[in-house]
Amino acid sequence: MLKKITDIITAQLGCDAELINEDSALFEDLGADSLDLVEILMAVEENFGVSIPDEEMPEFRTIADIMAYIDNTSEGTNEE
Repeated sequence: MLKKITDIITAQLGCDAELINEDSALFEDLGADSLDLVEILMAVEENFGVSIPDEEMPEFRTIADIMAYIDNTSEGTNEE
């Protein structure tokens, strides 16, 4: 799962995959802005078969937050 999320983030932000781990903060560490977050989460929805309500988006601060949401969503495929 981390690999797939890393691929999504590197494609969106153009950052080095080596900088990304579960504790990476999307805004502070990776330089994402709010539009980047929306696009990242749209790609996560598509790749993992989950639906993320707009009101939940501010809750995603780290890679671990995204992974936890996927794990806790019954629609998720839980792919590694």
